[in-house]
Amino acid sequence: MSIEKQEVTGRFNPDSQLPYSLRHVDFQATMEDVYDLFYDVNTLLVERGFKRLEDMVRSAILSGVVSELVTASLAKHSRSLAVNRYHNGHPYLVLSGRYPNDAVQAGEEGVEIKSTVRPGGAVDMHGARDQWLCVSVYEIDTDTEPVAARGPLQFTAIYLAPVTVADFRHNSRDTSLGTRTASLHKDGLEKLRKNWVYLTE
Repeated sequence: MSIEKQEVTGRFNPDSQLPYSLRHVDFQATMEDVYDLFYDVNTLLVERGFKRLEDMVRSAILSGVVSELVTASLAKHSRSLAVNRYHNGHPYLVLSGRYPNDAVQAGEEGVEIKSTVRPGGAVDMHGARDQWLCVSVYEIDTDTEPVAARGPLQFTAIYLAPVTVADFRHNSRDTSLGTRTASLHKDGLEKLRKNWVYLTE
């Protein structure tokens, strides 16, 4: 089984509003970093008789991994953002130098990073906030048979927009288990999608 390496093949939106001196080239380099890592990791896994990472871990875990990779890489390539060093702090990326040691539990300056396989960028969050929200949408091939013929993980969209508490709806829970979440409502999603940064379609 040979591993295929994904390339950045989509288009960038010349009219997208980018905060904190972010550039399209930062997002391109970030996607390339993620593709490189998945190629290297999956090549090693397959050589040792394991499945690809995408086929081994649960969907929720994979989206968390992708979010962490996007966060780390975008911080590396951007000119003014750093990874929030506070454990589970918000947002994932903070304005460099704005907070002591680039660590804050709940900051106002920065970009929150989320990743999902849901087309359109709908994601659940722990709470509604005024924030710059960046959602990367990716797809994985879980259907092609044989498994050896499956294509690599691919980003299909990146959305980035300022959203407010009013753009969210609270999600009900059927049981007392779990944490209540919030997600962008219809108009909030429209605001997010309007300022798309990258699309493959």
